[in-house]
Amino acid sequence: MKRKLFLALSIVALLVLPVALTVFAASDIEQHRDCKHCGMDRKAFGYSRMLVEYKDGTQVGTCSLQCIVAELENNKGGEVASIKVADRGTQQLLDAKKAIWVIGGKKRGVMTPIAKWAFATREAAEKFVTEFGGNIATFDEALRSAQKGGAERAKSWKSR
Repeated sequence: MKRKLFLALSIVALLVLPVALTVFAASDIEQHRDCKHCGMDRKAFGYSRMLVEYKDGTQVGTCSLQCIVAELENNKGGEVASIKVADRGTQQLLDAKKAIWVIGGKKRGVMTPIAKWAFATREAAEKFVTEFGGNIATFDEALRSAQKGGAERAKSWKSR
């Protein structure tokens, strides 16, 4: 009896989990349709979108890592609870710190001249690198690259 119950619950979990993940992915886009910082459509850029949640429960949706950098810079006092990023291939949100990042390559970046993409698995990131180039990186490396790029763009705008 216990075995049948376990089997039945396992089957239900396998059927419900993908639907729940899809609903959550869709709900972050519906709740935050446009990027707070640049206004881009987060649904159209679902493969690069990010979501930061603060400890007070507020959330901010952005189109890219570059706009997350702007968000964190503008909200220095806010305590971050989590940062999620879309997997480049599946568009499912995952913990940005646990993602495998690729910096650079032939694919044009979102809001940046040096692309930064996130993947749920090393295999997916390596396949992307093989096809489009770039370098495997950590979240901290991708974040530093985005921060550096933002500072350089700000300097160039000020000098105009």
